[in-house]
Amino acid sequence: MTDASRTRGGSAVLAAVAEEDGDTSRARGGSSSFLRRFLAKLQSPTQYLSATILLALALRLIIVALVFRDVSAPTFDHNEFGWEMGWTARSIALGRGFSSPFLPITGPTALVPPVYPYLLAGVFKLFGLYSAASAVVILSLNSLFSALTCIPIFFSLRHALNNRLARIATFAWAIYPFSIYFAADRVWDYALTALLFTTCIWAVQRLHLRGPWAWFGFGVLVGVTVLSNPSVLSVVPFLVLFHIHKVWRVGGPWLRNTSLMVLACAALWAPWGIRNHRVLHVNTPFRDGFWLEFYAGNHGDTSDSNPPASHPASNPAEMRKYQSAGEVAYIEHKRVLALSFVSRHPLFFVTTSVRRVIRFWTGYWSFSRAYLTLQPLDIPNFFFCIFLTTYMLRGLWRWWRNDPASALPYLLTLVLFPIPYYFTHSSMDYRQPIESVILALVVVGLFDLRDESPTSPLEEEDLLLQDITAEDLEEEAVPVAAVALVPCD
Repeated sequence: MTDASRTRGGSAVLAAVAEEDGDTSRARGGSSSFLRRFLAKLQSPTQYLSATILLALALRLIIVALVFRDVSAPTFDHNEFGWEMGWTARSIALGRGFSSPFLPITGPTALVPPVYPYLLAGVFKLFGLYSAASAVVILSLNSLFSALTCIPIFFSLRHALNNRLARIATFAWAIYPFSIYFAADRVWDYALTALLFTTCIWAVQRLHLRGPWAWFGFGVLVGVTVLSNPSVLSVVPFLVLFHIHKVWRVGGPWLRNTSLMVLACAALWAPWGIRNHRVLHVNTPFRDGFWLEFYAGNHGDTSDSNPPASHPASNPAEMRKYQSAGEVAYIEHKRVLALSFVSRHPLFFVTTSVRRVIRFWTGYWSFSRAYLTLQPLDIPNFFFCIFLTTYMLRGLWRWWRNDPASALPYLLTLVLFPIPYYFTHSSMDYRQPIESVILALVVVGLFDLRDESPTSPLEEEDLLLQDITAEDLEEEAVPVAAVALVPCD
């Protein structure tokens, strides 16, 4: 072969290699371009929230697929189907009304609030009592509620802080172990109440700028949330008072707005309170189990924060007492016993209450061998909760220094919501209604408050929560400037 031939042959090879490299580069460029286009789409809140909600739902449904047979296992009491919630739902589904909150068939009850038992009863009616299909459906609904909580988390933080932290917190919720576990593995109102309460936090942020129908709608939201879990009543009134005060200070129609909100709440709460009075002959607006829970934590047994032996669901002797006396008399007896014990042992009550505070925020109750044999996951949970609480407090401090007014709802939630549990018994499941607030503050504690990703015009077009217009304010007879300049006490 001549040199010229070798040269031509080498050129042909180089050309072929160059062409192949070009194809590879174009392929890579196409992949990069696709990725850039995909990420660009997520700049829109609608696209980002949709992707995050789908991720959250997918993760939870994977867990549902792994655990639903454990929930529907044919045990003698089917307690994995929601304990008191499940037994009450069974009674509703069987046509016995809102009754029998324990395994034996007893009578009318107000031991649990109504929303979740009726939801679960509907699932039982459609898919079978204690069936595997019912387990899949109710756990999937819980998972959906938990995934949808991404929406109020995103918009409440976006309004109060910035877009960057809102996105981080929303994604964190999607993969958060507590939110996944308590939605996909437990039949209770945790996920539903978390969604409703987080929506209350979001809605109340601009309540003072809204018209009368918005206040009425907020009343409906609060009414449903309380009927799902009355524990939120320790927080919501104080959140609302703050915004009523804002409207009052600028001479706005605070009395009309407040009246509409109260009317909406009363319209939802009154039927349940009237029902309780008619069937139980006591004034119980929401539920009547407080003194049973107070007794469980304050009768001398500290082997657990909520000792099983003190509860009819797990102690046959207590169950017989409940059946014999009836719900109202049984709980009244527990009230007398608990208050008598506390009056005779005030130091025990104080020290145990301090332990319950620690338990609520750290997961710690005891490291004794006997206790850890029953609760082996308490050790890793302790370190995880210490991490959460540390950064939660750091986030609250950062936020308060930056903007006390927008941080106030979160501070009030942390201070007020746990109080009943400090006096009764506490564990991780009882704080689930406010877990989104805790996680939001953890995100603030971990990440800078500066917004490094400014809002794009596309995001502005896609926002689900729009700023109030001057026309809306004219209907309220409240000047825009006056409302905007209201100092936050």
